[in-house]
Amino acid sequence: MSQVFEGYERQYCELSANLSRKCTSTSLIDGEQKKQKVSEIKAGLDDADALIRKMDLEARSLPANVKATLLAKLREYRTDLNNLKSEVKRISSTNGTQAARDDLLESGMADTLSVSSDQRGRLLMSTERLNQSGDRIKGSRRTMLETEELGVSILQDLHQQRQSLLHAHNTIHGVDDNISKSKKILTTMSRRMSRNKWIISSVVAALVLAIILILYFKLTH
Repeated sequence: MSQVFEGYERQYCELSANLSRKCTSTSLIDGEQKKQKVSEIKAGLDDADALIRKMDLEARSLPANVKATLLAKLREYRTDLNNLKSEVKRISSTNGTQAARDDLLESGMADTLSVSSDQRGRLLMSTERLNQSGDRIKGSRRTMLETEELGVSILQDLHQQRQSLLHAHNTIHGVDDNISKSKKILTTMSRRMSRNKWIISSVVAALVLAIILILYFKLTH
């Protein structure tokens, strides 16, 4: 839930409870003091109306799943505020302390006050449940962020290991190339040595044959 909405909500609940107490105490007085109290209550009603408008704007800026829940709460707050306004009108229209007391004793007004009090109780309970849900959501979000950070760290480690393996593979491939080149050089050298050996053997054989021929001619002549 939005913290801004929660702040407005707490202000409204406190203001509503305060206005309800003022309405009850104002209905028991008369004269100028009563007019002053009624003016204070009306100013408080304006503040409450402003808070509801702020909550409405904040709720409509939130995602749809959260907005629907908050708008439902706002409908209850508006009903509560309308009850307070009706109570202020009734207090303003009464004449005399006794008439106000008689009205308070009437069953209809008693029922209205009881319903309003019950509504505020339900609203406070709903607010508490939503606050608890918000705390659970925040906890889940923190866990999700920690898990995401762990996953990113693991991916980075895997990437580094992959780079190390690729480097090792390239190194091994280079060694294989060098071995192949060395093998070709050795093969070429071996062939040259074999060829040189045959050449030397042929030269030696030719020299031996020449010596034999020379000795033969010398001995025969």
